[in-house]
Amino acid sequence: MVAHTAYDAPNLSPAVISRLTAEWHGEYERWQKRDLSARRYVYVWADGVFLQARMEDHGECMLVLIGATPEGKKELIGFQVGVRESSESWRELLIDVKQRGLQIAPEIAVGDGALGFWKALDEIFPGTRHQRCWVHKTVNALDKVPLSVQATMKKDLREVYWAPSRASAEVAIDVFAEKYRAKYGRAVECLAKDRDALLAFYDFPAEHWDHLRTTNPIESVFATVRHRTVRTKGSLSSTTARLMVFKLVITASKTWRRLKGTNQLPKVIAGVRFNDGIEVIHMPANHAA
Repeated sequence: MVAHTAYDAPNLSPAVISRLTAEWHGEYERWQKRDLSARRYVYVWADGVFLQARMEDHGECMLVLIGATPEGKKELIGFQVGVRESSESWRELLIDVKQRGLQIAPEIAVGDGALGFWKALDEIFPGTRHQRCWVHKTVNALDKVPLSVQATMKKDLREVYWAPSRASAEVAIDVFAEKYRAKYGRAVECLAKDRDALLAFYDFPAEHWDHLRTTNPIESVFATVRHRTVRTKGSLSSTTARLMVFKLVITASKTWRRLKGTNQLPKVIAGVRFNDGIEVIHMPANHAA
């Protein structure tokens, strides 16, 4: 029996891939038209993923949107070809999911600052908070300094995003700026310009900080997918690559781990405030004489 997901056939021949493409296409089309009116996503992660090297030559990639449900389950929301830095590409994706019923804005979105996603998000879901991905930010900052400095700077950046509170993270940013501004001002500016968006996660439950600091839910999925697609024989067409990756991701999603601290998600939905990851408890006023 043919392995329909390609998981059990890592060296699929062109003939087998051709035979499966029609089936994958039908499933993809049905998925793209699915009704989202009964869905809600508390958190979303966005990124542009290059499936094959030649996609980069054309500037196109797969725009990927993954969301966390109120039950803490991660789901693939959006998956279509577009330009990573283009707000118009992301706008098309967000309008599509909204028109299919996704009306409630996510509480916070996580992504790289270079994405055109942010402008589109503010247009389509203006109430959603921004959280910059610390993995992308670290890479961007390190790209602006010599290799000999990178190990030390990476450690200093970790001091920021592992800080136990927003106040201590703010102090760590100031220390970072004081240490590197004179010689590596571009790296300091890279960090400073997204300061608020980098620290937004402190206003959410501490159990969720690991999930919200990075776009790892997308990165981890596509690391495995890339490994499998590069092992296929021959060069895949862009359409076949997209369909194969879609099938791989949908299959993998059945085993994605839920968010930690799922009991906190209803509180986030209800608008409960969190300060440095801890629920803010409002004590009733004492009216005793």
